[in-house]
Amino acid sequence: MNRRIIWGRTVKILVIYDSVSATKMTEKVAKIIAASMKEQGADADCFFYKDVKPEAVKDYACLIVGSPTMAWKPTKEIMQFLGSLTSDSTLGKMAAAFDTQIQMRISGNATKAIEAKLGELGFKLVSPPLISYVEGKTDRYQMKEGEADKAKAWAADLVKGFLKSV
Repeated sequence: MNRRIIWGRTVKILVIYDSVSATKMTEKVAKIIAASMKEQGADADCFFYKDVKPEAVKDYACLIVGSPTMAWKPTKEIMQFLGSLTSDSTLGKMAAAFDTQIQMRISGNATKAIEAKLGELGFKLVSPPLISYVEGKTDRYQMKEGEADKAKAWAADLVKGFLKSV
């Protein structure tokens, strides 16, 4: 596969997520994002937050964080993961956020809290957040039509913008 090399190194992006529904909608979006980034030439790894150690963040140039919107905010677990990061592994790195949510006026938004925490940690936000809409009942959620393509395009644009800025 053709990888983009900058300053003699492959562009490394880490996608981490939490996913709580039986249908794992946030995981599906995370995997779409990582695959799209790979298609753009980035070296993108995608992990459920429990499957990556916080200290691994230092090995990546960019961190993408996703969570379902739960009670108007991200999951407690994804915020705890972010809280375990140290500024020596985050300062000056690039980041972006995404969430999955039901499309309604009162659904809330997980990305606001994720972006605020990323900013506190010294990350530079490189893209507006991605909001991926789901529909259905808790045990039968599915992506709304067009949401997979939207996630793929968001990830491709993020990589293109990231490559221009380094």
